[in-house]
Amino acid sequence: MPDSTPCLIRPVILCGGSGTRLWPASRESMPKQFARLVDPEQSTFQATARRVDEPGLFARATVIAAAESRFIVAEQLVQAGLSADIVLEPTARDSAAAVAVAALHAARTDPQAIVLIMAADHVIGDTEAFRRAVAAAAAGARAGYTMTLGIEPTRPATDYGYIRRGAPLSEAEGGGDGACAVERFVEKPDAAGAQRLIADGALWNSGYFLFRADVMLTELETFAPEVLAGARAALDAAVTDLDFVRLDAASFGQTPKISIDYAVMERTTRAAVLPVSFPWSDVGTWDAVWGVLEHDTEGNALRGRVELIGTRNSLVHSEGEGLTTVVGLEDVVVVTTRDAVLVASKAQSGRVKELVGQLRARAHPEADAHLRMYRPWGWYQRIDVGARFQVKRIMVTPGGRLSLQKHYHRAEHWVVVKGTAEVTVDERVVLVHENEAVYLPIGSMHRLANPGRIPLELIEVQVGSYTGEDDIIRVEDIYGR
Repeated sequence: MPDSTPCLIRPVILCGGSGTRLWPASRESMPKQFARLVDPEQSTFQATARRVDEPGLFARATVIAAAESRFIVAEQLVQAGLSADIVLEPTARDSAAAVAVAALHAARTDPQAIVLIMAADHVIGDTEAFRRAVAAAAAGARAGYTMTLGIEPTRPATDYGYIRRGAPLSEAEGGGDGACAVERFVEKPDAAGAQRLIADGALWNSGYFLFRADVMLTELETFAPEVLAGARAALDAAVTDLDFVRLDAASFGQTPKISIDYAVMERTTRAAVLPVSFPWSDVGTWDAVWGVLEHDTEGNALRGRVELIGTRNSLVHSEGEGLTTVVGLEDVVVVTTRDAVLVASKAQSGRVKELVGQLRARAHPEADAHLRMYRPWGWYQRIDVGARFQVKRIMVTPGGRLSLQKHYHRAEHWVVVKGTAEVTVDERVVLVHENEAVYLPIGSMHRLANPGRIPLELIEVQVGSYTGEDDIIRVEDIYGR
């Protein structure tokens, strides 16, 4: 349950979105906030969770995520040595519904709790400066303002919204450190508009919000009552599933789909902004990823197995064991994954989202699915597929158990290459060790589990008239699928 200490700020991490502008590395099956695109040691979600792991300032975090991402969220928190309340959205309804759920969730234990809304996919270069800024902005939130952090611009960006500053807040209103009322929010401008906004002292809109729970609930009741009603109904009818809180699908699905910016922030008279200057990026495009990575002497940002000749100011990102080579290009993005390649100009990298839409329209599976698909017990990766066969590599985490299942159209052969497998075949349970195999006939009831302390890896060979993922009849599943 959330920490009920009233002086602590309650961080809420929003994990929605599929990050299509960072395709092919980011896809619905593994969105950018969970991928290690910037830091090879951690995802931006993990970095965000660690940023609010400060017991003297923050209470226990709440993560609001898509139901499909629940096991990725849980596993990455475990990997980071962290814990959080995890609330699952059955469908994407944009940020206003998520903020409403966050405010209601906090108000259950403290109506005046200070809530911090954060995105899971931002990069911040100075954690201590961020924490100091949040602590300063909390003073305005306690005084009844909905505070936002406004980033001091470093360039005339056309991919960010802006905030025009109004009158300074008084000390009684939580002023200090430059906090002031919001005159108005400005949509993403063109280049000339961005130059004018910066000249007028406008700030980038970071999308971070701090508010008292009761204040936000009043604002939602005033400006977006249908959003608040849907969120309240969804939370009231929520059910606990393993370590997750599942919002009611019917109620949440009826909630209007609108951002908190449009629903409340652009309409309220109680919005204020604290200017901050720590390094920040929402890494929304490959150009932005290039901007936050280290560069070589030619201005190139490189990841993975890469070799260049005569190439400048470019991002080359190579996943897996493949070698990516680039000759004689400038200001480009080259991304190679196991099953897709992207080549784009940095200036046009924002159009990748448009490209993904085209891929979906033409039914390319690579639009949304990676070769490696993550599951609550680990992952599987397709190695080869052909007429009447498919080969997969499977990894099961220690203690992981696949569902008890059977197939109508295929038999399977499992060869263990690392660890020990506990295999159920109908009434029989056997241990299969490294360099041993087991055969699962068509129609047999079977289950795979890892009873050991190291990851279990095996090669699965499927043979039959149909090898699709929908030829799985689950009889029992500890993960509730």
